Amino acid sequence: MMVHTMHRESPDKGLDSGKYVRYTPEQVEALERVYTECPKPSSLRRHQLIRESPILSNIEPKQIKVWFQNRRCREKQRKEAARLQTVNRKLNAMNKLLMEENDRLQKQVSHLVYENGRMKHQLHTASGTTTDNSCESVVVSGQQHQQQNSNHPQHLQRDANNPAGLLSIAEEALAEFLSKATGTAVDWVQMIGMKPGPDSIGIVSISRNCSGIAARACGLVSLEPMKVAEILKDRQSWLRDCRCVDTLSVIPAGNGGTIELIYTQMYAPTTLAAARDFWTLRYSTCLEDGSYVVCERSLTSTTGGPNGPPSSSFVRAEMRPSGFLIRPCDGGGSIVHIVDHVDLDAWSVPEVMRPLYESSKILAQKMTVAALRHVRQIAQETSGEVQYGGGRQPAVLRTFSQKLCRGFNDAVNGFVDDGWSPLGSNDGAEDISVMINLSPGKFGGPSHYGSSFLPSFGSGVLCAKASMLLENVPPAVLVRFLREHRSEWADYGVDAYAAASLRASPFAVPCARAGGFPSNQVILPLAQTVEHEEFLEVVRLEGHAYSPEDMGLARDMYLLQLCSGVDENVVGGCAQLVFAPIDESFADDAPLLPSGFRVIPLEHKSTPNGASGNRTLDLASALEGSTRQGSEAGPNGCNFRSVVTIAFQFTFDNHTRDSVASMARQYVRSIVGSIQRVALAIAPRPGSSISPMSAPTSPEALTLVRWISRSYRVHTGADLFGSDSQTSDDTLLRQLWSHTDAILCCSLKTNASPVFTFANQTGLDMLETTLVALQDIMLDKTLDESGRKALCSEFPKIMQQGYAHLPAGVCESSMGRLVSYEQATVWKVLEDDESNHCLAFMFVNWSFV
Repeated sequence: MMVHTMHRESPDKGLDSGKYVRYTPEQVEALERVYTECPKPSSLRRHQLIRESPILSNIEPKQIKVWFQNRRCREKQRKEAARLQTVNRKLNAMNKLLMEENDRLQKQVSHLVYENGRMKHQLHTASGTTTDNSCESVVVSGQQHQQQNSNHPQHLQRDANNPAGLLSIAEEALAEFLSKATGTAVDWVQMIGMKPGPDSIGIVSISRNCSGIAARACGLVSLEPMKVAEILKDRQSWLRDCRCVDTLSVIPAGNGGTIELIYTQMYAPTTLAAARDFWTLRYSTCLEDGSYVVCERSLTSTTGGPNGPPSSSFVRAEMRPSGFLIRPCDGGGSIVHIVDHVDLDAWSVPEVMRPLYESSKILAQKMTVAALRHVRQIAQETSGEVQYGGGRQPAVLRTFSQKLCRGFNDAVNGFVDDGWSPLGSNDGAEDISVMINLSPGKFGGPSHYGSSFLPSFGSGVLCAKASMLLENVPPAVLVRFLREHRSEWADYGVDAYAAASLRASPFAVPCARAGGFPSNQVILPLAQTVEHEEFLEVVRLEGHAYSPEDMGLARDMYLLQLCSGVDENVVGGCAQLVFAPIDESFADDAPLLPSGFRVIPLEHKSTPNGASGNRTLDLASALEGSTRQGSEAGPNGCNFRSVVTIAFQFTFDNHTRDSVASMARQYVRSIVGSIQRVALAIAPRPGSSISPMSAPTSPEALTLVRWISRSYRVHTGADLFGSDSQTSDDTLLRQLWSHTDAILCCSLKTNASPVFTFANQTGLDMLETTLVALQDIMLDKTLDESGRKALCSEFPKIMQQGYAHLPAGVCESSMGRLVSYEQATVWKVLEDDESNHCLAFMFVNWSFV
């Protein structure tokens, strides 16, 4: 292929500057090789190219520069054309989906109008005094309907233990599933925030006024139907709550389809309720229009069919006709319809936990949307659209995420057949449950943990776990705080002991220190899902020694961490933070012993104003009197309730079992207390029964408060807390701590970004943090652009005059929430020798936007 380019040469080279230069195929090949390595070569590289390639000797460097510019332009146009084609294809398919949804809604409206007219007619004729027999005909019609219903179960007397009977059940399940997926069998309501579009997850709906709970989703994926079916059938790969799926029988159907008898075990999400299992029939077949469908329903005494395997550790739940319909899309790809409809037997759990088993929103997020997201993730990985760091393949990173979730679920559930057994408490308290597992080869399944998991000194795994109830603390906010402020709850010595399970040398069992986390953490991202609802990362904990005897703690440690559900806009989303110690090598088959937190929303309801509610509740009392406490709400009339599940795992040997158990109980108790303090910090509210954090009483704090008060009086001529300047330091500290305005101190450094060093209770509430985590917050990240400009313009005045007033503005809390204030006063805090110590800020009349 000849490429023509305008080439203007100088006259001394003898070429007409008005003619085109024809690049030979050899020249184009040489330039393309360079373009592959470097699409935008420097001037030095272009001159070097001419010297090294004799075939380019008659081309000027400037003309080569033009060639690369044109080549980049063509590449950009090609990519843009491909992108527009993809978007156009998605829009066409989405338009088709929306037209079908519109047709379904029109049918539903017509049906409702018909039912409304029929009910009006019945009411009119039933209340009338006419002499016709309309009322009698209604009664007769009802009797006929009852007779039909009484005759209907006759088909259940069929022999459902043979292939013909199972095929009859399968065909009925298929018809009912299709009526849910594309018809009006269920009154679907679109979920908030799930707007259809070419880049959205799809159209997501939940059921209203139906038996059980149900969710439906339909979307576009760039995979062929059979590949989509293969992915969705592998339920363990995308459903994190699925423990195992056993196919006990496969029966070919006469129409080319396949019938499978499947036993599925699910994890319980908390320690407060038993796990669920399903005994189902799954039917896979192709429809006449070329669509592929997989439907599934439970086999019960009502439907007939063989009995499923018994299990005393599980509660048998019912799956109503559910499944997925996959239709080929014009131009490639598939349109996927997913329906989940289950009855989880909510009455078998404590009343306070029932919303978890009665919420279609939670079902949609955990199952329906999760399935569609997983297929989309695989599709984008297959097309090369997803980039991962660290040189890891996407499948390996997904395996790490699955291992973390499964290991945490195994710890929370503690199944006997996995080798778990309870360990009694020596102190008589039952708030923390401790279990041990002495069969590491069986622990977590052979595909996740091998017999070589424990080092030579270890003989088992110990798990300490607890659950607590929170009110008015959004799960996403809490988990994000736990992730970003590990120092608020973690103990470095305990982390070091957990990391020692990866080494073959013994390690002393530590004593948990309150706030014992002097190290810094560095979060290194590894991977994230397409919609950023889940991300995998490596956390490096910088080593620190408390004393010369603790030099074993001074080495850096690494955690593999999975965080999910931190988007506050997701309705019904569960938030989770799970991590496990790893070594520096971090092999693909590295064993993992996960620990972490799971926060699940239970309910969100409105109640009359003026009711009082607690931020954190004692779970035992909540289970005993859940009806009374469930009616409480905050002053704003809303009640957010969520359950937090905590589980931490440690290795032990025969000589340290009791000491490790004691340490684990103490550690989890301290974490429960830390979460209560964190809940108070990130969700401040009037009238809480939990006392606010106590003011620091160290000599340094007393001195700092005295400097703050004296400097304010010296610079402004007014007293910060009143007219009495002879007040004791203890009284000044109490007055500053309870001051109604937010008062914060910021470091005064010229060679580094200023960070906050101290704040009163109101200041901590405004920044949604605590005193320890406060030191991680920088001033320039808190103020918005106008606030930073105002501070910079007033800074010379502050240094000369000692103080300045900043206008009203907006700042940002550590949780990302915007805070407005009417005025801010800034002044220099002077030490006793009149040297500059820090800057003090007072934000007046602040409120969350």
